[in-house]
Amino acid sequence: MALASGLVSYFAYPSPAIWPAIFISVLGLYLSVRGLGFWRAFLVGIVGGGAYYVAQIYWISQYLGPRPLVGLAALEAVIFAFGAGFIALASKKFASPWVLALTVATIWNAREWVATHFPYGGFPWSRVAMSQSNSPLAFWVAIGGFGILSFIIVALTVFSYETLRKHGRRSWVLTGAAIGLSFLVPIVTSLAPVATDGSMRIAGIQGNANAGLFSNEERGTILMNHLSATKKLLESGERFDLVVWPENASDLNPDDYPEVASALQNLIDNQLAKPLIFGTITSSGQDIFNSSKLWLPGRGEVDQYDKKRPVPFGEYVPDREFFYQIAPDLIGMIYRGYTFGTRDGIFEVDKTKTGILICFEEAIDELPKELVDQGARVIIAQTNNADFGRSDESVQQLAIARLRAIETGRSLVNISTVGPSAIFGPKGEILATSGAYVETFLVADVPLSSAKTLTMSGGWVFDPACAVAGALLALMLIIDNRRRSTKL
Repeated sequence: MALASGLVSYFAYPSPAIWPAIFISVLGLYLSVRGLGFWRAFLVGIVGGGAYYVAQIYWISQYLGPRPLVGLAALEAVIFAFGAGFIALASKKFASPWVLALTVATIWNAREWVATHFPYGGFPWSRVAMSQSNSPLAFWVAIGGFGILSFIIVALTVFSYETLRKHGRRSWVLTGAAIGLSFLVPIVTSLAPVATDGSMRIAGIQGNANAGLFSNEERGTILMNHLSATKKLLESGERFDLVVWPENASDLNPDDYPEVASALQNLIDNQLAKPLIFGTITSSGQDIFNSSKLWLPGRGEVDQYDKKRPVPFGEYVPDREFFYQIAPDLIGMIYRGYTFGTRDGIFEVDKTKTGILICFEEAIDELPKELVDQGARVIIAQTNNADFGRSDESVQQLAIARLRAIETGRSLVNISTVGPSAIFGPKGEILATSGAYVETFLVADVPLSSAKTLTMSGGWVFDPACAVAGALLALMLIIDNRRRSTKL
């Protein structure tokens, strides 16, 4: 049951995007450990957790083979298994459907919090909430972030099952009321307008470039691809206030190549006549950064953001000497490590504070909130999905982007080297989109906002609060289980 239920989760996430499937997956994973002892549930949880992660993140194997997938899925499965063990203990202790549902949801959320923060900054992917980007439930994230949405799904699933099991047909009204309320709250939230204060017409450039980490393209090819797509934008006659290129769009850093700097400045001064934001790799002494630059007409570079959270085992190798002993061929392929950036992620574009995220950072809760707190009225997410081919990675990332737009109440421009790319409004509405592996551009009038959602105003504490509550519940369950064992 654990294996099948973990695999079923695949259908809930994009590209299948059959969002109700997550309830089947969660229910099956819960039932697979219900009533077991801690260590039996732990072993079952490893199977279910491993299947759950492999079903969703199989794309990790696209460029380095199966070993990174197996390693990451195994790590996440162990974390998942601890959660499964405590959920099993809770199912033996609590009889009330309400109490049990809230307890299981709290433990599940605490486990998600641990997985998204540890080790090495965690892996903030495959949360239950991320399956709901096209669901009416998505608007819970504007109330309490991704955490409250995961909590609602798990609690509703467990409560419905336990109530129906305990009370049979007499409980249909109560169960229906819980389900109705769970959907009514986000629907009402979705109808409430977001206060906007102006708009900006933003053009995103998708160069369809082979920009993978291990690409063997001739240097300058990626830059030429994005110049070519920009030429198409200019020929279209579209009006725009800002042009955005994706992560790694210029494979030649203009700081190191004067001819590139001159060509870009000529493009911005004489053809675009508007600001350009683009990604490139920069260096300072021994430090290498994955960076985003803002260039203005007549002024050149005025600001730079360096990625604050490089991807472990992708953009740098933590504890390199240790892991090199385990897999020297794989670790040796990651020959350079990006330094963690410290610059703020705000660019001033025509007096509009514009927040910048680079790829993986989109999935990290703290960074979008930081941008909103710093006054960002729109968020730009530059990404490079070239390493993952036509897998589900890119559409999963777009799903995260839509949820982030709803959560922050900010329009979000998600522009990729190879696509698909999209521009979302502050309610998650699609303003423009593109296909994958095409050289193209997308343009939209993007609403600007300074208003804060409930999540940005304080609802963000829900997740860390669940982590603390989950730890306390786990301690209580350990003590209770030991007392029961002693009595026996």
